[in-house]
Amino acid sequence: MNPFSHALDRATGARPIPGNLVRHIAISSDALDAMLEMIANAERTVHFENYIIRDDATGRRFGAAWSERARAGVRVRILYDAFGCHGTGRAYWRELRSAGVEVRPFGPIWTSGPIAALSRDHRKLLVVDGEKAMIGGLCVGDEWAGNLAAGRAPWRDTMLAVCGPAVAALEAAFVRMWARAGRPLPEDETTPAPEECGPSAVRVVEGFPGQSRIYRAVQLLAAAVTERLWITDAYLVAPPPLFAAFVDAARSGVDVRLLLPGTSDIPIVRIFTRGGYRELLHAGARIFEYRGPMVHAKTLVADHEWARVGSSNLNVSSLLGNYELDLVAEHDGLTATLATQFLHDMAQSREIVLMARRRLRLPPRLVAAAAVHPAQALVPPAAAPPHKRSLRERRAIAAVALLQVAGGARRMLAGAAAAAFLIVGVWLIFFPIVTSTVLAVGALATSFWLAGFAFARRRRRRESDVR
Repeated sequence: MNPFSHALDRATGARPIPGNLVRHIAISSDALDAMLEMIANAERTVHFENYIIRDDATGRRFGAAWSERARAGVRVRILYDAFGCHGTGRAYWRELRSAGVEVRPFGPIWTSGPIAALSRDHRKLLVVDGEKAMIGGLCVGDEWAGNLAAGRAPWRDTMLAVCGPAVAALEAAFVRMWARAGRPLPEDETTPAPEECGPSAVRVVEGFPGQSRIYRAVQLLAAAVTERLWITDAYLVAPPPLFAAFVDAARSGVDVRLLLPGTSDIPIVRIFTRGGYRELLHAGARIFEYRGPMVHAKTLVADHEWARVGSSNLNVSSLLGNYELDLVAEHDGLTATLATQFLHDMAQSREIVLMARRRLRLPPRLVAAAAVHPAQALVPPAAAPPHKRSLRERRAIAAVALLQVAGGARRMLAGAAAAAFLIVGVWLIFFPIVTSTVLAVGALATSFWLAGFAFARRRRRRESDVR
C-alpha cells in the first residue's frame, strides 16, 4: 500500500475491505424500488436508518413492507432522526410498532440538550440479513419517488448496493447507532461477515460529531489530486480550509468541477453556495447548476483512482456536527461509473461563467454559459423530459428570486437583523407592556424547556443507576 493510502486510512479511521461488489444506482425511484425489493426478500433481519421518513405515499409503501416482514417473523428495526422526521405523525410509528417493528427515534429534541440536539443522525442505510446493504444520500419521501404521470421527475440522488465483507462493517455501524438511541442489540444476533462476492475494496467511513473524518479525507484528496476533482453536492458551503483546498487545486491546473442544484429546497443555502462562485471561477474551476429537479447526491471523483458516495454534504453541519456514513473506493470501477454519471448530469446543467461588463469598470458577473464545453461531447446530451415543478420547488424558486432581488446573502442577513432590532425597539417605545410580555413569555418558555431537559436527564441517570 502506498503512503497516500496509509494517510487516507488515518484520515478516515477506516481500512480498505476487499472482496465486494458495488452497484451504482443514479435514479432515485429505482433506488427506492431496489430497497423495497431487498426488504421484501428479507429472511432474518432488516436494519434501516435514515434522516427523513415521510408519512406520504412513499413512506406508506415502506411502512407496509416493514410491517409485512415483521408479521412474518423477521426482526425489523427502524432508526430515524427525530428532527428530520418532525413532520411525520405519531400514528405512523404506532402502526409500525403494532405490526411488530422496533422503532427508535435518534436525538429527541426535548431530551437531548441544547448542544447534543444540534448533532443529527444524517445517515442513510439499509442492511438486510447481514448480507446485502444500500448506502447513499436517499431519504424516504415522494420527492425521491417523483410522479411521472403528474410531470414531476424524482430528485437526482445516488445510492450504492453492496454485497461482500463490507456489509458487516455497515451493519456494525448501524448497531453502534442503535445502541446510542437505546438498549444495544442482543449479542447472540451477531452474524459472520459475508463471503467475498466481487473485486472492489472499499472503506466504510463513519462520521461522528467533532471527528471530521470525511472532512479530512476530502481535504486530503483535494491536496493530492493531479488531474481531476469532480464533486456533486446538494448543500455545498465548504469550511474555509476546504474551500481553499478547492481553489488551490484549480489554480494548480487540476480539472475542478462542481455540480450543484439549480433549484434547492433550502434557498438560503443556495445563496451562500453562490457566494463562493466568483473566487472558484477566477481560480479556473468550472461550476454547473442542474436544470432538472433538486440534486441531492453527495459524490466525489478524484483523478482516476478515488470515488466517494455517502450522506455527507460539504458544509460545517455535515462535516463536523452530524453522524454520517460514507463509502470510499480506491482503484475501482466505481470511479469510472461516477465520472460517466457526472458527465451525463453536466449535459443536463448550465455552466456558470464570468463575463466582464462592457460599459462600466465593475467586477464581472455570473452568467450561464451559452456554449457546450467539448468535454460534454463524451456523453450525448439526452433530451431532458419536461419537468413539472412541485409546489415545494416553485416556492423555493420564488424565494430565491426574492432574495436575489434584495441583494447578496451578507446584505440580506444584515438588513434583516437591523430591521428586526428596529421593530423591537419601536414596539418597546410605543407598546412597552405588550412587547415586554411577549419577551417574558419567550424567556419563560425557554426556561421551561431547559428545566424539562434537566429533569429528563436526571431521571435517565437515576434509571441507569437503578439498572
